[in-house]
Amino acid sequence: MTIDKILIANRGEIALRILRTCRELGIKTVAVYSEADKDLMHVLLADEAVCIGPAAAKSSYLNIPALISAAEVTDAMAIHPGYGFLAENADFAEQVEKSGFIFIGPRAESIRLMGDKVSAIKAMKAAGVPCVPGSDGPLGHNDQDNMKIARRIGLPVIIKAAAGGGGRGMRVVHSEGHLINAISLARSEAKTAFGDDTVYMEKFLENPRHIEIQVLGDGKGNAIHLGERDCSMQRRHQKVIEEAPAVGITEKERIAIGKRCVQACKEIKYRGAGTFEFLYQDGQFYFIEMNTRIQVEHPVTEMITGVDIVREQIRIASGKGFSIKQSDITWKGHAMECRINAEDPTKFTPSPGKITHYHAPGGNGVRMDSHVYGGYVVPAFYDSMIGKLITYAPTRELAMIRMRNALDELVVEGIKTNIALHQELMRDTHFAKGGTNIHYLEKKLGIKD
Repeated sequence: MTIDKILIANRGEIALRILRTCRELGIKTVAVYSEADKDLMHVLLADEAVCIGPAAAKSSYLNIPALISAAEVTDAMAIHPGYGFLAENADFAEQVEKSGFIFIGPRAESIRLMGDKVSAIKAMKAAGVPCVPGSDGPLGHNDQDNMKIARRIGLPVIIKAAAGGGGRGMRVVHSEGHLINAISLARSEAKTAFGDDTVYMEKFLENPRHIEIQVLGDGKGNAIHLGERDCSMQRRHQKVIEEAPAVGITEKERIAIGKRCVQACKEIKYRGAGTFEFLYQDGQFYFIEMNTRIQVEHPVTEMITGVDIVREQIRIASGKGFSIKQSDITWKGHAMECRINAEDPTKFTPSPGKITHYHAPGGNGVRMDSHVYGGYVVPAFYDSMIGKLITYAPTRELAMIRMRNALDELVVEGIKTNIALHQELMRDTHFAKGGTNIHYLEKKLGIKD
């Protein structure tokens, strides 16, 4: 099947990223936008554009009937959800396909399976993917039983929301005296954030790195992997810098964990792009969750493999399968990505407003994925990320040098950004060595639990 028109159900840099690949493939595009986003770059470049509601996300980008209606009135064949918003909403995926459109992503049942952390861990264990020791299911309300589970696992432990994400509904417990209260607080946070107070318990690893594996599945029982990324530089569970490949991961380890992930995808007949996220400590991988969508940090994988992941998503959705085989994939050089946010670099509070002057860096091995331009007004209603600066080089050292130079060239005036933080990190001696753990940045910034 040939897809001739795609509705992009998102905004910002990922919407522009999808539009660019569609144009390369000769596919027409439909941009949807809120009343606050009429001047977005992809809206101006798309073949058609439809306003889907007021600025608030719940009235526009999260409004499923409005998105379906926009696809109907424009005769779009498929809908690409990007990341965030409804990208991992099983009900949305189901409604898209029930309405006769192609959902460029996994089937609804796969999103549901992997979206619930408890069922995801159970499925991964069945597929032979290594998991963090834990409660092996949701916690009940018997305090004594929960204390026994914690003692079996061994302190410290972490309480997590089954429907969680973004660090919400999570509590680290270092002593038995704090366990019961932590479970109660996590339940309350989970109920408020996700409408579901189900929580589970895992061993809290004290010196882990965050390593993830990029996969592609054709939905017919075939799958491939594109290697790993290191996303350990993060603040309050939000990634700040990503890179590929991960320092210290051997070719043998890459192949072994990649095969495990591929096998898991085959067993659940996974369709589309996905990412297996692991904590890595002492040479061991521990599965924590799967993201059933394209990741913010996908460009670093594209840079070292030469694979256009959005192109592959569209091919898979059209029934054409992959354009490459596992044996075709090689990992060459090193890539880094800095997330550029409209926020105060020390307080991390959002900084919406008008960009009075913008200059993107250039040069060999430099890629800037951003939807902003001089005169663009960053709205206060959405995520603060305004772009991703990516560098590529034959070596990690040169990729870091290029990133330092690119950050020095990048100009965003009129609002506050976190460029200064990235400049500092690119000159950090510990980060330069590679292999820093997920707690490093918070300790450096003096952030406490």
